[in-house]
Amino acid sequence: MNIKPIKTEADHKQALARLELLMDAKPDTPEGDELDILATLVDAYERQHHAIEPPHPVEAIRFRMEQMGLVDADLIPIIGQRGRVSEVINFKRPLTLPMIRRLTATLHIPAETLIPEYQISK
Repeated sequence: MNIKPIKTEADHKQALARLELLMDAKPDTPEGDELDILATLVDAYERQHHAIEPPHPVEAIRFRMEQMGLVDADLIPIIGQRGRVSEVINFKRPLTLPMIRRLTATLHIPAETLIPEYQISK
């Protein structure tokens, strides 16, 4: 086992290739330990250098609607009247806490995805 810090993209690529070879390693074996340590190093490197930004709250709603085959009218019981749904979906009205609670309960979108403030267009 020759594990070293991942400092460059080349190191990262090399670590990923090694991880792929170790994927079937049994726990509590030298290979299993190497897999565990290497996965931790790769995760740390990727969090620092390849962070994925959380989705925009409205884009998260739109994505979940697409996944569930919903249309804007399906949000009326969750967000409110048709005009309010349109305003939210078109970035003209921010989500309120009650809307966030209902979206989380109904569409199972994590509240932390819906809570961030965002610009509305006038």
